[in-house]
Amino acid sequence: MTEEFHRIRRLPPYVFASVNQAKAAARARGEDIIDLGMGNPDSPTPPHIVEKLVETVQNPRAHGYSVSKGIPGLRKALAGYYERRFNVKLDPEREVIATLGSKEGLANLASAITSPGDTILVPNPSYPIHQFGFIIAGASVRSIPATPDDNMLRALERAVRHSVPKPTALIVNFPSNPTAYLADLDFYKELVAFARREEIFILSDLAYAEIYFGDLVPPSILAVPGAKDIAVEFTSLSKTYCMAGWRMGFAAGNERLISALTRIKSYLDYGAFTPIQVAAVAALNGPQDCVADIRALYKERRDVLIRGLHAAGWDVPSPEGSMFAWAPIPEQFRDLGSVEFSKLLLKEAGVAVAPGLGFGEHGEGFVRIGLVENTQRLRQATRAIRGFLSAHGVKPAAPSISSSAPSSASKPEPVQS
Repeated sequence: MTEEFHRIRRLPPYVFASVNQAKAAARARGEDIIDLGMGNPDSPTPPHIVEKLVETVQNPRAHGYSVSKGIPGLRKALAGYYERRFNVKLDPEREVIATLGSKEGLANLASAITSPGDTILVPNPSYPIHQFGFIIAGASVRSIPATPDDNMLRALERAVRHSVPKPTALIVNFPSNPTAYLADLDFYKELVAFARREEIFILSDLAYAEIYFGDLVPPSILAVPGAKDIAVEFTSLSKTYCMAGWRMGFAAGNERLISALTRIKSYLDYGAFTPIQVAAVAALNGPQDCVADIRALYKERRDVLIRGLHAAGWDVPSPEGSMFAWAPIPEQFRDLGSVEFSKLLLKEAGVAVAPGLGFGEHGEGFVRIGLVENTQRLRQATRAIRGFLSAHGVKPAAPSISSSAPSSASKPEPVQS
């Protein structure tokens, strides 16, 4: 009776646990910790969305069980968003389902479509649910490069030739968490052509669709002709409208995959609380200037963080999307590994970051830094990091005559499958 349960045995120890424990202990001692390790938006949800929630929650008829796949108005609102934003037409009845955040949708779809022993292709590093949703469902995961380029495409070709059994599904996530890479439509066209040829499903995680800072506006994979033959895409209101705790997301695309997710969810939940769904309609159909404001806020924070880190002597690429910087560990600390470096940074600088190992073995050598504090706190964090690095022999960079943020550095060497 003491043996670990089968599915739990397949889950490794939580990599972030030791850093979280150190963070909690420091706060218990009264230390001021600047927490840049979580991806938790700190800004309030726009007022018109909250007002709609309050209005709806006062109606007693809205307090009963809701609809597992989402109320019709919400599915229509998501279809409207896709048509406005991506020029993609969706059938709200057959090609859209509301989920309790994109994470829940990904995990439940993995359970719905996976047989024990299936092979799934997952970028490494990537957000943990991308691989562990399928591992929990009984699949085997094969790592591919996380970069949206020929390296990933070549690795996919090799995976099809050399995996037994042949892979059944592929996960992609752009703008990506944790690496902040962006993909363009031409890359998606090649990906869709590959998946259709090999009869492999694509699950695209587009949770950061509206958090971008440069000329490349993140596209939807569903904008590629024929993509709905093999692809489903997950989106979320968490980052776009600062609604993380509301747990409101969507899946859209391939009718067969949407049907499978709808069927399994019908056994598991009654959908999100109806007032939350009504407020989500207000978010999608209402004024969108709040989305541009949130995007501008993250861009300002990105510039403050990257300038401050470069001034401290830490050369970190400037992300073009997402709410994270993917930072290579300074050379002097690389032997420590990402977990011990994160703990040392917490202890000596009072700044918490997420160790890259938590996003897969190929995340080792990096930490993820979230843009989840205001600019004053970010400046405080970079000053503390500068003192920490200086104490370990890292020389601050020479002052720059330019006030602009550094351009994105080159991508790290791709992971080979």
